[in-house]
Amino acid sequence: MIAPPPRWVRRVVLAPLVVLLAVLLVPTSIMLALVVGAALTWLLPGRLRVVRLLWMLSFYVLWDAAALVVLFGLWVASGFGLAMHRPWVQRAHVAVARAALAVLFWQVRWTLRLTIVVEVEKGARLPDVPVLVLSRHAGPGDSFILVDVLLGRAHRAPAIVLKDTLQWDPAIDVLLGRLPAAFVTPVARRRPGQPGAAETITRISADLGPGDALVLFPEGGNVTPRRRAQRIDALRAHGKDALADRAERMPHVMVPHTGGFLSALDAVAPDAAVLVVAHTGLDRLVTVKDIWRELPMDKTIVLGGTLVRVGDLPADVEGRELWLFEQWERVDAWITARSADLDAARP
Repeated sequence: MIAPPPRWVRRVVLAPLVVLLAVLLVPTSIMLALVVGAALTWLLPGRLRVVRLLWMLSFYVLWDAAALVVLFGLWVASGFGLAMHRPWVQRAHVAVARAALAVLFWQVRWTLRLTIVVEVEKGARLPDVPVLVLSRHAGPGDSFILVDVLLGRAHRAPAIVLKDTLQWDPAIDVLLGRLPAAFVTPVARRRPGQPGAAETITRISADLGPGDALVLFPEGGNVTPRRRAQRIDALRAHGKDALADRAERMPHVMVPHTGGFLSALDAVAPDAAVLVVAHTGLDRLVTVKDIWRELPMDKTIVLGGTLVRVGDLPADVEGRELWLFEQWERVDAWITARSADLDAARP
């Protein structure tokens, strides 16, 4: 994707444009969705796909603009940014993130007919220690879903490291710029001296408190057949044929990168825990064509997790790398089982 513009352009140009667009959409978005969408739906297959898509796009612009207005109010209340790092201001931003995602997913569930199920044992809760969350990456919006679960159900303040291209979204750019999160520039576009993912993860991990959770996606991107094959080929190129053979037997996931995980373990508090998250329901949504074909999605998204104390992990680098690979084997097996259950329950 195209690199985001400089910060001043994002704040002075992009953010006001989104708010202005939202103001224009308030009286016209419903009419646009009903009239234009309904007319096109006569020509295209599917169950009101155009109507649903136009409505979600309009709603997202309105949602983004509303978040920007609230964030501007918080900036003024913090003394025009002077008290931005005070605890009460940080708590206010976490509350805004929680409320904003709750509203967004309320609309997503209604418009796209999504059901989100979190598998947890009755009474189970995360311990009062920093948590490293390692999640698979597959399908559109899975990072939003995971952060929503952490905020709304686990009552954790999520820290997340994202690609800088997400700074094109003004609300995400502003909100995460004020929380313990970071945007990382890919190596191809990184300026000399600009911190990479490992350095950024180390910095954030060292500051994690008992109510925080650092979210990492070791696969580095959505699973595609080409990427999956490249990871397996890379294992063979490094003489790790046995691991490559095991990776070929994992059809749902890619071989995880270990750099960010190892950096986080080295910096996080020794009493921290690691939560490995698996999910299924969005696996077949890779391209825009896939998403269009599935609208409305009528899907059940299931999330499950395994919690391990950092002190119970291997102490050496090689042991930790192998441990992460084994967790991904378990994630793949979990996906196979849950996918079969969902297919059996589908009418």
